Amino acid sequence: MSVPTVLEKIVARKVEEVAQRKLIASLAEVEQLARSADAPRGFARALLEQAKRKQPAVIAEIKKASPSKGVLREDFRPADIAQSYQAGGATCLSVLTDVDFFQGSDQYLREARAACGLPVIRKDFMIDPYQIVEARALGADCVLLIVSCLEDAQMAELAATAKAFDLDVLVEVHDGDELERALKTLDTPLVGINNRNLHSFEVSLETTLDLLPRIPRDRLVVTESGILNRADVELMEISEVYAFLVGEAFMRAENPGAELERLFFPERRRVISTPDVE
Repeated sequence: MSVPTVLEKIVARKVEEVAQRKLIASLAEVEQLARSADAPRGFARALLEQAKRKQPAVIAEIKKASPSKGVLREDFRPADIAQSYQAGGATCLSVLTDVDFFQGSDQYLREARAACGLPVIRKDFMIDPYQIVEARALGADCVLLIVSCLEDAQMAELAATAKAFDLDVLVEVHDGDELERALKTLDTPLVGINNRNLHSFEVSLETTLDLLPRIPRDRLVVTESGILNRADVELMEISEVYAFLVGEAFMRAENPGAELERLFFPERRRVISTPDVE
């Protein structure tokens, strides 16, 4: 019997978690909350507009921990981090809400979005339409669909639910087969290429570069994971990849927004004043 991968363990736990959540609040109750939430802020639009100018469109991630690295940031205050990111030039935010593997929280998303004007993606492992509706109820502007976790019919159902609740979709792939499935199944303009293999957690920027020629020009490529220094950013920009999802490099920095600015906007010579994050 093979040992389950990290991703398989996460998905198995997610099935249990969703079942538990449905006992606490029915789908009808969550739908009511979703329909009364503030209007979405336009996650995809913000990224597309920035990338069209050939400027870094940075999705800055608020993440306390990861299965592979453990706790990334002990002093973890989502509202302060969100404000720091906005000051540093982020286009959007990503907030981890998975509890068991990333020490995330729904409340972190609420706090981060309330503290700034940036669009926010709920970063979690979506397997059930309930979670999509829940994301809108929390205030999310976009949801992540990870092809590794989903069958094609499941992916299409989740995307249709997102559309019904005015949520953008970032579809995430890791290899050519997943990319083919995503392009065949979904019409979202945002295609994320995760440079981290979610089964082994190994990282290689070659994943983005290898898949890039296979992605239609009308889709915006978001390179995810493994962007750690200025050379990584320049490698992507030379290849005309302008959208980035970055978390670890920022979370380990004393001032996340200042690190974002240093990594993506080195031409700016100013100091970000965010004393609460220092």
